Order: sequence, then structure tokens, then C-alpha cells
Amino acid sequence: MDKIIELKNITKAFDGETVLDGINLYICDNEFITLLGPSGCGKTTLLRIIGGFAQPDSGDVIFMGKQINDLPPHKRNVNTVFQKYALFPHLNVYENVAFPLREKKVPKAEIHEKVTEMLKLVMLSGFENRRVTSLSGGQQQRVAIARALISHPRVLLLDEPLGALDLKLRKDMQQELKKIQKSTGITFIFVTHDQEEALSMSDTIVVMAEGKIQQIGTPTDIYNEPKNAFVADFIGESNIVDGIMLEDYRVKFAGHVFQCLDAGFGKNEAVDVVVRPEDVDIVPADQGQFQGTVTSVTFMGVHNEIIVDIQGFKWMIQTTESVGEGEYIGLRLDPDAIHIMKKSKYSGMFGDYSSFSSELDELSDPNSEEEA
Repeated sequence: MDKIIELKNITKAFDGETVLDGINLYICDNEFITLLGPSGCGKTTLLRIIGGFAQPDSGDVIFMGKQINDLPPHKRNVNTVFQKYALFPHLNVYENVAFPLREKKVPKAEIHEKVTEMLKLVMLSGFENRRVTSLSGGQQQRVAIARALISHPRVLLLDEPLGALDLKLRKDMQQELKKIQKSTGITFIFVTHDQEEALSMSDTIVVMAEGKIQQIGTPTDIYNEPKNAFVADFIGESNIVDGIMLEDYRVKFAGHVFQCLDAGFGKNEAVDVVVRPEDVDIVPADQGQFQGTVTSVTFMGVHNEIIVDIQGFKWMIQTTESVGEGEYIGLRLDPDAIHIMKKSKYSGMFGDYSSFSSELDELSDPNSEEEA
């Protein structure tokens, strides 16, 4: 696919605090790309720079081969859908969608044709005369998307547009957005902090933290081959333990030596080892490669989420098997369940489930209420 946007060495600071630190990224035509990361990582600032709502302190924004750093938003072939949809409450659905074309003095017959086409695309045919204030959140979002798409921009920016919707509606809209992107062929750049959202919708995911890109890849690559402990922890659940790469395909951790599929590390190199909770097999204690005591069991619907104490390190395991609190169990790992990562600045910060609570993490995050 052809490159449509290139970001070269983009930096941005607010009040002396660096928000974007040397971002290099290219985005292809007809791609659904997601900027994913926690609050304050810089993903929304990057989106605003692409849209022209903010200027980089240094670096270049290239659109279809031309630098557009100083080009105002209305002159870029880019439209934006915000979390707050910014619909006109005094206008009905038809007029909200038609507004960009009326501003451009498009003939009335052409406006009617295009509005009808857009409302059909977002499944709102028959809603033309409805007041937007009478619509549900999901319907309002569809109106905002139709309005953004009616001018056929080359790129659509979406800044956490599903954040205000309830869980079921979010999942429905995830599928709809992907269908709309495929049917229109427009490049979508989507911002979210929701890992499941990114995994289910994207062609490419850009994982960000502390103003830097940590990893770029397909959802499968990001999940199965995380580059460092931050990515492994942020994308899904992960047990991340200290290990020693004894030699190619042999790693020592949790007091035992395991076969793995990784090579190319130094002999006896200290590494991070990541094991996804769903990749651990529970067996009788005497048949396990290593053993531990179950400290908690949580029923999650399709599986149980259990915490196992292994030499003081709390592992998470997701299983359909029934085990009880206090039970002493064995655990087995196949070689393909073990992924080896080089040590990074994030080593030792993630991976233990001694105090597993996403709500507690949010409460302790000083940036949880604001996005840089």
C-alpha cells in the first residue's frame, strides 16, 4: 500500500514537559491504524498534529508527499470525529450531515444524493427529519461519522469516539466502523486506550507510552510478540518474570529450565519472560514442571481466572478447569507459550498479580482524568 502520511521526528512539549519525543511513523492508504496507549502517552496530541489542530515543536508532517506543518485544518483533506460529537442541536439529522456540503455551496440535488448515500452507509435511512437531541448515543455517533465522511476525505481521524457508549453498543460500533472503513477505502486513524478495541478493529496498532512509540505491528504480532514489558502488560494480561537465557532455545526462570522457541540472545543474558495466562496448563502437582498454591479464583463466565503463588510471585492463569482456593497444583508450559524479551526500562514494573485490580491502577494514576 502507498504511504499517505509520514511523521518525521515529531516532538511536542507543554509547559516544558515533553509529550511527544521523536515520533517517526508512516500511515498507508486504506489502512485502519490505531494509536493505543494509556492516558497521557501523547496519542491524542499526535492525532491533533495530523489534523492541524496543534503544531509540532519540531519535525515534519508529510501528506501525500508534501509537508503540511503550517496548513490549517480546513485545508487538509482530513476530517475528525471527536468523543463529543459536536453535532448542531438546532438542526435535524439531514441538515447535520449536509452541513459541510452546504458550506461549500454544493448544488441541492447533489447534497440530497450524498446525504442519502451517507445515511444508508451508517444505517440511519429514515432518520432524516429526526432531531439529533432525540437520538441515542450510538445514533449520534453515526450522524457524526456520516457528516465527517460526506466530503470524502482521504483520512478520517477518530479520537476515542466510542468512549461514551455502553459496552454492548461499543462492540456493535466497533464492527460497524470496520465495515465503513473497508467499504469507503478511507484511511482511519483511531485513538483509544482500550486494548480489546484496538485488537478487534485495527490493521495496524501503534503502542505508545511516555511520548514514544513502543511497538508497531498487526494485532497478532503485538499480542504474540511484544517488544518489551510495557507492551506485554498493556496488551492483555501477562505473567512477566525475570529469566536467564542459557543458550538458544533454553531459558531458566521460576527455578526451572524450559525449552522455548527464541534464539539470538547472549549466553546467560538476563531477559524478561512473558507467559500469557491462557497458555498455562494445570496438571496434578507431581506432573507439573513447577508448582504453586492457588490464592484466589474468580469466575469470568467462559473461564476461571486464578492466581497462583509460585515462590512468592503471583501468576495469573485463565482456565476452564475447576480448582479451589488453597489447592496445590502443578503447571506446565509448552515451548511456544514462552516468549523472551530483552530487558528494558520497564523491566520489573509489571507482571506480578499480588494486587491485581485495574480499578486500583486507575485510582493511582494521576493522569487518569486527562489526556495529553
